[in-house]
Amino acid sequence: MTTAPTKTLTYRTALGSYGHTEALKSGAVSPRGIKLDWVDVGPDIIKGFPHMCRELAYDISELAITTYLTARAYQKPFTMIPVVVARNFHHGAITFHAKSGITKPKDLEGKRVGVRSYTVTAGVWNRGILASEYGVDLDKVTWVTYEEPHVQEYVSPPNVVRAPEGKSLVGMLQAGEVDAAIGAGAPSTPDLRYLIENPNDAAADWYRRTGIYPVNHTVVIQDKILQAEQWVAEELFNALRASKDLYVQRLRTNGAANAEDENRVRGMTILGGADPLPYGVEANRKGLETLIRFAHEQHILPRRFSIDEVIPTWMHGFQ
Repeated sequence: MTTAPTKTLTYRTALGSYGHTEALKSGAVSPRGIKLDWVDVGPDIIKGFPHMCRELAYDISELAITTYLTARAYQKPFTMIPVVVARNFHHGAITFHAKSGITKPKDLEGKRVGVRSYTVTAGVWNRGILASEYGVDLDKVTWVTYEEPHVQEYVSPPNVVRAPEGKSLVGMLQAGEVDAAIGAGAPSTPDLRYLIENPNDAAADWYRRTGIYPVNHTVVIQDKILQAEQWVAEELFNALRASKDLYVQRLRTNGAANAEDENRVRGMTILGGADPLPYGVEANRKGLETLIRFAHEQHILPRRFSIDEVIPTWMHGFQ
């Protein structure tokens, strides 16, 4: 790997504020030879994703994994490094209305299910779990969305319809305009229920059987930077890892201080105490390969990409 220069290079960077990015964003941890010019995209980092895909608005950006894969299918000029900055178990993300006639996952066939966007990563994981674990024929479900895909060129399959402007998942679910929804939050009234009972236990059981802790967000770098300054990828990886390691050590020492921490501690519990945010190719290979398969089966990707097509082989040694 080329040694980082004495001259510092500045890159516009959009990255969410998490416990594991705090040290990097505060400057307590810094990548050698790189100044990160932080771009404020607001409290929801997702708002920056379409700007990266459509305008290349940032040099370095957090990006949802499915958005990245879709962008790869359309030859967008950026590449992920083997970092997963957001990951969650998704068994509790799908809820249904008690008056819908649904009693089990298979009953979703013939129903209307809301989801923010068809290509949203949480939706891909949920649909993949429904199909592989519960035998749901996803093509027999009408998926109701209220946001367009981040990658503008992508065309959704015919069983995906757009909700009228101004609609929300919770509102549509409570009004009976959809029978179930992915991403509407925990049930807030007696009429709203988890589709997968005891979702935390179901997620733990799924992990024990599959070894998969779902990946959600990664970090990408514009290809023109990697072509000119390949070393940037490893320096950024090392800085992100160092920031994350400080966070995980704090969790192990002090426990959870907020909702994000509680989610990570729950993840560590399911993982048997292991790092809830493992970085590197091998630590994430199975999860990435499974998500790629799900995305292909759900008509998002034209074919199943190999890991080498998603993360260049020269990055596979990053640890």
